Amino acid sequence: MSAHAVRAFVTDPVLQKRLAKYMVLQCFRNSRLEDLHAGISPDSATGDYSDVQVSSPYGTIPWPEVSRFNDDEMKDLMIDVVNRAYRFIHTLFDENTGAGLLLQLAERDPLPRWNDPTLTEIETPTSRKQP
Repeated sequence: MSAHAVRAFVTDPVLQKRLAKYMVLQCFRNSRLEDLHAGISPDSATGDYSDVQVSSPYGTIPWPEVSRFNDDEMKDLMIDVVNRAYRFIHTLFDENTGAGLLLQLAERDPLPRWNDPTLTEIETPTSRKQP
């Protein structure tokens, strides 16, 4: 495949969307995030969790203010995700596997039930609306 063909191929928006979903599947799904996600989630009668509180030895904490991960869990998660991302990049840029992966993604969407990604602004903690 020529450099021009590769450039045209990887700039295709459909392929980019499929690649983004596949990357998330490989780097985040079934990672330590799944372990942190396991457990009982609270229900909210109001729907916004303003009625949910966590009881601790130091008092109650409103659910929206509860940290879901401690520092050690966050560190483990980040190490796992970085290793998975490195493995993904290694596969993508490997001359024996990368082209095959891109061709598979061009032929079909391996995650058709997932929402397609968009180029909308990414929400950050500081861009969220405060109640």
